[in-house]
Amino acid sequence: MIRSELIQKIADDNPHLYHRDVEKIVNTIFNEITDALADGNRVELRGFGAFSVKKRDARIGRNPRTGESVEVEEKHVPFFKTGKLLRDRINGK
Repeated sequence: MIRSELIQKIADDNPHLYHRDVEKIVNTIFNEITDALADGNRVELRGFGAFSVKKRDARIGRNPRTGESVEVEEKHVPFFKTGKLLRDRINGK
């Protein structure tokens, strides 16, 4: 499911809301999660999962085309850990 499909599904399930309002709500939620992660904070949605940022140390990598060693800089990457309810639902429990 992509963002526009999510917006359409929520708008269809809630006919009393305008499509533009649903779009603003969804965009606000995603922006708040993104801003929190950019600030280094953790975002937990009970039953769904938790978003956090993990630090990857600098390392020596290898260019797959040439086999040459290259330095890979330290970086921060987003990480998502599923919640128990989501995991159980996916596994049919």
